[in-house]
Amino acid sequence: MTILMKAPAKINLTLDVLYKRTDGYHEVEMVMTTIDLADRLELRPRDDGKIVIETSASYVPADEHNLAYKAAKLIQERFQVTRGVTIAIDKRIPVAAGLGGGSSDAAATIKGLNQLWDLGLSTEEMAVLGAEVGSDVPFCIYGGTALAKGRGEQITPLPGPPPFWIVLAKPPIGVSTAHVYQHLDLGQVSERPKTEQMIEALKRRDFSLIVKSMGNVLETVTLKSYPEVQHLKQKLAQFGADGVLMSGSGPTVFGLTQKESRAQRIYNGLKGFCQDVYMVRSAGT
Repeated sequence: MTILMKAPAKINLTLDVLYKRTDGYHEVEMVMTTIDLADRLELRPRDDGKIVIETSASYVPADEHNLAYKAAKLIQERFQVTRGVTIAIDKRIPVAAGLGGGSSDAAATIKGLNQLWDLGLSTEEMAVLGAEVGSDVPFCIYGGTALAKGRGEQITPLPGPPPFWIVLAKPPIGVSTAHVYQHLDLGQVSERPKTEQMIEALKRRDFSLIVKSMGNVLETVTLKSYPEVQHLKQKLAQFGADGVLMSGSGPTVFGLTQKESRAQRIYNGLKGFCQDVYMVRSAGT
């Protein structure tokens, strides 16, 4: 039996960092939603007990550094599974982009192995396992739209946004999440995202209020360190996006608009400045 899984990307509509915890992690509060850009995974059973990663992208690790491998190894050891699995990953989501691609692959692996190895785990149990693999994995287990707290593992599902178009642009750089958090000075953060207002906007399906509520405190670090991210934000606004924000720790920035014709214009305009540009729908219903 082969299991086919879709692993969608996510964007942060809000990302707030409240304080640094005693365990070294930061206490976060963020609203995330899945989008219509996804990796595809194929899970094939093996009799030799090995975990093998096959990937369409040469720059994606095919060993224990891959979050999908980590997720499979964790489940194998935790539930004493003697069977193995080949996980073939068709990468569509840019890597190290702030779009949760690796976390989504890990979540899809957990959900796929739950079926393949007949583990009978609930969504909540899978999310708890996912938190051991990475902070964004629990959200990716749930998918849709949600408020994430703690270090990202405390998930409260939210109503999905109204339909809109998203134009994503990733400059040709990688951003280390660890570097961004290390250089984050919360004393320098003057403007925070309006998380409660964002939740209200989603409940009302009010696009203009969603745009007004967006914010990401990590921009205070990434935009200073990487001027090309700031440049792309300016271009998105200039080409007519209603709301523009960086996702996660970056470097991907995105613009929202409800009109397909405007999204197409923004997409065409950005192609002149950036190779990695995507035009997708919101999917977090």
